Amino acid sequence: MHKEKFSGCLVGQALGDALGFNVEGYKPDLAQKYVTGIMQAGKAAQFGRKPYDFGQYTDDTQLARELAISLIEKGGFDPTHYATRIAILFEKKAAISPPEATAQAAQRLLDGVPWEKSGSPPPAADSGSAMRAAPIGLFYHGDRTRELVNAAYEQSRITHQDGRCSAGATVVAGAVSIVLTGESLEPRRFVDQLAEWAMSHSMTFAEGIQRLPTWLEMPPTQAGPSISEFGLRAEEIADPWEGIPLFVVSGVLWALYSFLKNPDDYWQTIATALSAGGNADTTAAMAGAISGAYNGLGGIPKDLTAHLTDQGQWGYPQLVALGEKLHEKATA
Repeated sequence: MHKEKFSGCLVGQALGDALGFNVEGYKPDLAQKYVTGIMQAGKAAQFGRKPYDFGQYTDDTQLARELAISLIEKGGFDPTHYATRIAILFEKKAAISPPEATAQAAQRLLDGVPWEKSGSPPPAADSGSAMRAAPIGLFYHGDRTRELVNAAYEQSRITHQDGRCSAGATVVAGAVSIVLTGESLEPRRFVDQLAEWAMSHSMTFAEGIQRLPTWLEMPPTQAGPSISEFGLRAEEIADPWEGIPLFVVSGVLWALYSFLKNPDDYWQTIATALSAGGNADTTAAMAGAISGAYNGLGGIPKDLTAHLTDQGQWGYPQLVALGEKLHEKATA
């Protein structure tokens, strides 16, 4: 397994996240204008989100990075170690644009609640634990499926107890693991495997994944509204945004759609993810992680990755090096 794909996953997530941060919460029509008028016009690096210049990524990538560091330092997934890293990030007030459920769980950790009980209970079911799960797929790739599924579940429940969140984290990690093989992508086989993994946590999630081939026959403008409503119970989740909601099922499904619609084209994957608006940073982060793992660093625009930063730290060189270290530890 080439280390370039590990780094591609982390950098691909960070760039998708940074691009999406600029339009987080935008309505679909405004998000589409950003895609066509800014991204596709070659102007992306000129636009940030105050008070940040372009390149700042959010807690989606911050928490994925912390998970990768934890996997390296412990030689595998250690929930206590990772929970501590989550708590420290929030204690420093360094987390950028975190979802409410994650912030609440982090506060419980800081208050001394053990990680097994810190997760926000249902119906809190945003994408907060799925968005950071890609490093699990990198570390437990290949024939380590049982370890992957268990680690994805455990890392999810540190902040989210809802089974749909566990399913989302497992699906994102599983998607990364599958595309790392370097084999030609077979969408039907890909979808079937992910649905099987999701089923143990959420039948609704599994059903949505099985519907992906039908949605893929639709253009994004038609598929987006359909996916955004799938599995969403209005009485459970209040979402102020149009487009793809904070809800984990629709968020992960849209990330998968964006990748499968453009598997060989990282840039178009991100453009598709952002075009639906709503929870744009998260959908683009998840889609970017999968695409980056599939296409490697070479498929990601270097002129934009040079701007990546986390408040002056953890830019492109550091993320690449982190991917290489994770590759070394995972393949040792």
